[in-house]
Amino acid sequence: MDNYIEIWRYRELFYFLTWRDIKIRYKQTILGVLWAVIQPVFTMVVFTVFFGRLGQLPSDGLPYPIFYLSALLPWIYFSTALPLSANSLVSNTNLLTKVYFPRIILPASAIIGGLFDFLLGTALLAGLLGYYGIRPTLAVILWPLCVVMLIVFTLGVGMILAALNVKYRDVKYAVPFAIQLWLFVTPVIYPISMIPERFRIWMMLNPMSGLIEAFRSVLLPSRPADWLLISVSIAASLLIFALGFLYFTKTEKAFADVV
Repeated sequence: MDNYIEIWRYRELFYFLTWRDIKIRYKQTILGVLWAVIQPVFTMVVFTVFFGRLGQLPSDGLPYPIFYLSALLPWIYFSTALPLSANSLVSNTNLLTKVYFPRIILPASAIIGGLFDFLLGTALLAGLLGYYGIRPTLAVILWPLCVVMLIVFTLGVGMILAALNVKYRDVKYAVPFAIQLWLFVTPVIYPISMIPERFRIWMMLNPMSGLIEAFRSVLLPSRPADWLLISVSIAASLLIFALGFLYFTKTEKAFADVV
């Protein structure tokens, strides 16, 4: 409980660091915040052409742009925010060694800062749904819950990696490589229905599988949800967050000495 109270006391620093991360991302760029839309749009187009039209991968009866963008938004958020969170302590060495504050604020601000891009992408997705005449059901009210669980999982992993990165700098190089491989074991390019039933249990080892499935299911009324996969992913996300928080708070006292 003391940890939560302390974090609340330093909430203004948290707001400042989050806003700083957002401004730095687009500082001295020609297109500015348009990059938040360009990345998912161009990736969606490439996936639609190569995996959809040419590769003929199934999309569960959905238009390819909708099928891919609904999964790309959470995936791009995860794959962008996680490296920033993992490197947040090392990249803020001066702040870490000179001023006391709850260290968890650094990885958390990197995670929350990425939501700005995610919200812009969500507005784009809403427009695309209207273009294709797809009207979500009441299940769409669960979309914010999916976002919360995505944040919880990303922050849980981010805290573990940030703490490890202080001591082992290999983490900085391993994370981008791991994320590239992670994409192919997550149903972003292909639907979960494409995986044979006997192998789907292995998908449960990857919490992002259930989270991506949840994002697609609550948004698209014609698509049945795999609630077992989603439930396991939510439980795993909460567990990873708890373990990440415990590990981070246990090791944070030595950060200033090691970094």
